[in-house]
Amino acid sequence: MIAVVQRVSQASVSIDEKIEGQIGLGFMVLLGITHNDTNEDVEWLGRKITGLRVFSDPEGKMNLDLRGVAGDILLISQFTLHASTKKGNRPSFIEAARPEIAIPLYEKMISFLEKETGKPIQSGRFGADMKVSLLNDGPVTIIIDSKNRI
Repeated sequence: MIAVVQRVSQASVSIDEKIEGQIGLGFMVLLGITHNDTNEDVEWLGRKITGLRVFSDPEGKMNLDLRGVAGDILLISQFTLHASTKKGNRPSFIEAARPEIAIPLYEKMISFLEKETGKPIQSGRFGADMKVSLLNDGPVTIIIDSKNRI
């Protein structure tokens, strides 16, 4: 499971020109799920996301986590994070999980993040054609792969 976590001042996702989810200060997270991801990946990655200390404290140092700034999360499923570009110019998405695996794990991530933050998680819709807009703050972008824990 891969997450691209962007610290944002604001972010939103629209489907068919209607806003589906939006946040102010917080994280816009693109989540890629592969076929061998499990609930353990959800929990490990969810804790990493909510514990990231990348928000500025009063001295201007990146020392605060999401809770420390009362931030929100916008979670977007992104199967293309598992693209392979080893051969040719057309990416292969064979490592991306099929919907029957990915959807339950995506929904578990939403629930887990809600439990961890104590706040509702804004999200897109799995498999939909989405338009994502964000104002990256910093910019700060962190890539976390649950398979690279050591």
